[in-house]
Amino acid sequence: MRLLVVNVNTTEAMTAEIDRAARLAASPGTEIVALTPDFGPASVEGNYESLVAGVAMCERVARYDQPYDGVVLAGYGDHGREALQEICSVPVIDITEASAMTAMLLGHRFGVVTTLDRTVPLIHDRLLVAGLTARCAGIRAADVPVLALENAPEASLDPIVEQARLLVEQDRAEVICLGCGGMAGLADRIRDELSVPVVDGVASAVAQAESLVRLGLTTSRVRTFAAPLPKHVTFPSGAPALRAGVGA
Repeated sequence: MRLLVVNVNTTEAMTAEIDRAARLAASPGTEIVALTPDFGPASVEGNYESLVAGVAMCERVARYDQPYDGVVLAGYGDHGREALQEICSVPVIDITEASAMTAMLLGHRFGVVTTLDRTVPLIHDRLLVAGLTARCAGIRAADVPVLALENAPEASLDPIVEQARLLVEQDRAEVICLGCGGMAGLADRIRDELSVPVVDGVASAVAQAESLVRLGLTTSRVRTFAAPLPKHVTFPSGAPALRAGVGA
């Protein structure tokens, strides 16, 4: 089984961290291929950057020319999942929804700790579209820019832990979801501090993608995620038009 794990931004160091988390979660025999878009923002922290990143991810996946069995979108609250589901014939798993669905198996309500406050509405909307807000106790931002997770990881940890603590003590969350792909690898340290389950979205999405592949299931082609209508699509990189149904 081969899974594509697509970073939403162009920062290679973050792709490497996401790749590491995905490989740790993958079962024996699962090959992880981490992809970085060729254009787009260095980090995604708002609607404009998220929309650009969504296009860049689609372009990067469409250009991958080897067979694959599933796709993991490694951006929390970001755009692109629906578009990838239209163009890929294999399961597409978004880490936002994957982490929340996993968390609901572990406690009554979950909370999300993320980076900047401006990303909170994007995460809320992604959970709302997925029908998951009823079990969400809250979304709190640690006021840590995404790139600081790579450039100053130790300094970033304390505010993330503190906001996770407030989710548990004030918002009554019983499970914490890490609300950024760049937080992959922090779950154990936060779990040790708070003694509650901490769910990493990358690991959850890999496990769910593997499960769907083994079950022989993929996205419904009725209505919502039917393949795009046949027409030419031009990208900045000069890549060929998107090929509906790419994958295994």
